[in-house]
Amino acid sequence: MSQLNHENRILLTGVTGYIGGRLVGELLRHECTVRCLARNLEYARARVGERCECIKADLLKPQSLAPAMDGIHTAYYLVHSMGTGESFEAEEGQAAKNFGRTAERAGVRRIIYLGGLGDDRTELSAHLRSRHRVGEELRTFNVQVIEFRASVVIGSGSLSFEMVRALVERLPLMITPRWVSVLTQPIAIGDLLQYLMAGLDVDVEGHAIFEIGGTDQVSYGDLMKEYARQRGLRRVMIPVPFLTPQLSSWWLGLVTPVYARVGRKLIDGIRFPTVVKDDSALRRFHVRPRDVSEAIASALRNEDQAIAATRWSDATSAGGLKDDGRPMRFGNRLVDTREAYVDVSPEEAFVPIRRIGGRTGYYYAGYLWRLRGFMDLLVGGVGIRRGRRDPEWVSIGDTIDWWRVECVEPNKCLRLRAEMKLPGRAWLEFEVQKKDQGSTIRQTAIFDPLGVLGLVYWYVTYPAHQLIFPGMLQGIVNEALSTRSSS
Repeated sequence: MSQLNHENRILLTGVTGYIGGRLVGELLRHECTVRCLARNLEYARARVGERCECIKADLLKPQSLAPAMDGIHTAYYLVHSMGTGESFEAEEGQAAKNFGRTAERAGVRRIIYLGGLGDDRTELSAHLRSRHRVGEELRTFNVQVIEFRASVVIGSGSLSFEMVRALVERLPLMITPRWVSVLTQPIAIGDLLQYLMAGLDVDVEGHAIFEIGGTDQVSYGDLMKEYARQRGLRRVMIPVPFLTPQLSSWWLGLVTPVYARVGRKLIDGIRFPTVVKDDSALRRFHVRPRDVSEAIASALRNEDQAIAATRWSDATSAGGLKDDGRPMRFGNRLVDTREAYVDVSPEEAFVPIRRIGGRTGYYYAGYLWRLRGFMDLLVGGVGIRRGRRDPEWVSIGDTIDWWRVECVEPNKCLRLRAEMKLPGRAWLEFEVQKKDQGSTIRQTAIFDPLGVLGLVYWYVTYPAHQLIFPGMLQGIVNEALSTRSSS
């Protein structure tokens, strides 16, 4: 049966999560009619904007689900309760029952569910056991269930990938417990999304379970070594037998973004092999998954593209973050973002931005900028000696002191990439938007630290950042006002 029909409404759960947030973009790109179910409408609408309908519902409150299911042809079930307390197994089972029963009553034709790999014939962790139970509960109702079972998802922002990244970036020497050597079969986020989209069209009778993964069966240790290789980091791993899941979860909580409760459940899951035993997905679908090396390279590459494509104002406002200059994280990047209003047009506000660097300077603490350029020269960098090609105008590819112009949108955006000697990569970005009778100028410094040395560099220079960055933004505002008054 062909299900990718633009007239068929699709229900998406988990839109505020990692997989659901990526999948909604794919569905909309294919011009599907999408309704998002969420407990928090504000979060859901911040993710999808006006692009699709959002409706408030709670899977543990059956009466709230009926309006969400009305008129739905296919529903994606992408929710889990890893972050809740010890009762998460019971909650997941009850949520699946409520969802399946309501879908049956509403005449939903198909549920596409993302579960977890793991052999039912062997011991499973509570988390994996619960993932399988959810699929079983959904299959008890008169709605066809297509279940995809996956292991580690490799993509910038995914829980497992961020854990691996944090461990490798922060720890030159790692004491690794036994679970680091257990086999898993990671899948790239792009390949996973292809499978989930293909679930709309696959022609099968009754329920079906498809095990999906990349081409490689590797350990978490192998993942960390490959990530380190691609980042140019040397890491030493010393295996020990005595780190229990509880101790490991505390350890993860100290050195990674994973807090202890989620870390314990994550480790409980990866203590057991999660590899593909049934290759029917490769025969049924046209998806050709990538290997681990390609998946990690894609994750890092896509994160670079996100720097180019993401408006930092959108990213920070969606997260409820304030422009107070405190370092924030975007993936592995450290971000300092600030905004100021100026009572001039966008064209006038952009004039000092396009003139930045060279003889014009950086509008504040010029002596510190010159000192930084001199230090760069001492370590073999380009320093501040290159200046600018033109004092008034810039083009993509131009050099400005130790910067390279990466993006120019006249009267809107200027992004510079640092070419100085750094333990990482850095960008400086300026955005101008029309606001009421004037304009807002957003200034963002982005740093991608390379290992521990990169983190040390950022925090050692943090006091200088707190002096330079607000002063530079205010200097640009003053210059914009001065330019208007003199014209």
